[in-house]
Amino acid sequence: MRPGSWWQEAVFYQVYVRSFADSDGDGVGDLEGIRSRLGYLELLGVDALWLTPFYRSPMADHGYDIADPRDVDPMFGTLGDFDVLLTEAHKRKIKVTVDVVPNHTSNQHAWFKSAMAAAPGSPERERYVFRDGVGPRGEDPPNNWVSAFGGPAWTRVPDGQWYLHLFAPQQPDLNWANPEVAADLERTLRFWLERGVDGFRIDVAHGMAKPPGLPDMDPRAGGFTPTLYYDPRWDYDGVHEIHQMIRKVLDEFPETMAVGEIWVTDEERLSRYLRPDELHLAFNFRLVLTHFDADAMRTAIQRSLTVPAKVGAPATWTLSNHDVWRQVSRYGGGEQGVRRARAMALVELALPGAVYLYNGEELGLANVDLPLSAMADPRAKTSGAEFGRDVSRVPLPWEGDLPPFGFSRNPRTWLPMPGEWAELTVEKQIEDADSTLSLYRAAIELRKTHSAFSGEELEWYGAPAGCFAFRRRGGGLVCALNTSASPIALPPGEVLLSSSPLVEGKLPADSAAWLV
Repeated sequence: MRPGSWWQEAVFYQVYVRSFADSDGDGVGDLEGIRSRLGYLELLGVDALWLTPFYRSPMADHGYDIADPRDVDPMFGTLGDFDVLLTEAHKRKIKVTVDVVPNHTSNQHAWFKSAMAAAPGSPERERYVFRDGVGPRGEDPPNNWVSAFGGPAWTRVPDGQWYLHLFAPQQPDLNWANPEVAADLERTLRFWLERGVDGFRIDVAHGMAKPPGLPDMDPRAGGFTPTLYYDPRWDYDGVHEIHQMIRKVLDEFPETMAVGEIWVTDEERLSRYLRPDELHLAFNFRLVLTHFDADAMRTAIQRSLTVPAKVGAPATWTLSNHDVWRQVSRYGGGEQGVRRARAMALVELALPGAVYLYNGEELGLANVDLPLSAMADPRAKTSGAEFGRDVSRVPLPWEGDLPPFGFSRNPRTWLPMPGEWAELTVEKQIEDADSTLSLYRAAIELRKTHSAFSGEELEWYGAPAGCFAFRRRGGGLVCALNTSASPIALPPGEVLLSSSPLVEGKLPADSAAWLV
């Protein structure tokens, strides 16, 4: 591992741009809104931001359907607004990383419009994955692939051909066998690097390359993660050439980085993305996928450390993002969910490597119960409200007693905000020493300044059933987690921080503590 790189132990903060802060009163967050709240992010103590897409887009998938990856959508501001945001973030010593989406474009991208106007077999169509159908008149899709959003992964065009979209029909997949595609991504990377961005989050980083012939998938396979069943849609070996190209560009810009969204659970295959000539970091979703259970969490942590250790890369940790349920809701909701989410925040921030927080988790926000009619998520439209991701994307509450809680001056926000968030605003929590926001601020400050937070290896203690404790070799920090129903005695040491007040010196149920 290269010593001294800023991302190795960084605390990243994911800004879901639509939902962070609205400056112009249209009910949708924007770049100037983020700039106006940089003081809050500095106070929270994060090292870097990850901004979700703010590029030109018809917004069929909230901006992940990109019509121009080298310009800002007017909904979010201008390139000038981005430059000001970047400059002011850097003045506050906050790095800025942005999303790139190399798997697909919008169907409103100039390339796809040209492809639709051109004939089968034309150079314009070769930028995407167009194929003839099967059956006597080509009336059936070219293979049995399904979309990650539900339904077939193919849409037929008027001349009879079909195009591939692993996500929504408005997101046609690019053909990475075409050198024009790689050249265009390189232009995009350089465009933002030359403006001063510090790195990229690579969307669907295991999905760009497609195997020759596009063979059928095993019908038992599905979802976004490669399974035991044959699924040629994801993690094809050719994807590594793409990441090597990306790395060559980044290496021309010192101290820039890339992290991949890689839903691959096989340790050996995942480690390949982290080889020295590929990605710097890979998102690790094991904690997201693990129930609030000490044994299961310990296994997830141990397995998560195995992959980067193989190639000398830092580990990464996250408990939530814009595509999954918020952890308060995953852990049972209500007061129990909040207690458990606070405990897991201490576990996550105690671990060696980079940490990714999702905006609003530091406030203890839960999912919002939204009717399907209020959702804009294409996955909800195809698969039902229970699969919608908008429940974790509702705008943040900043101040006041009624919606929109300072997020916007427009009461009609792009997703409705619940009135019960009045007690969870930044304003209410920032001076409350017992609030979830105060817990995050204290934990991040200790992580950045206390000498106990060093050493990449963990030593595990013996612990009662439903509990664990580990120590970071080197610095000596001890983290204890209690997922049992009863208070437990803590390991020896001075308590630095606990997610819940101790009970007669013991760690309560659904709680965690740091000791030295």
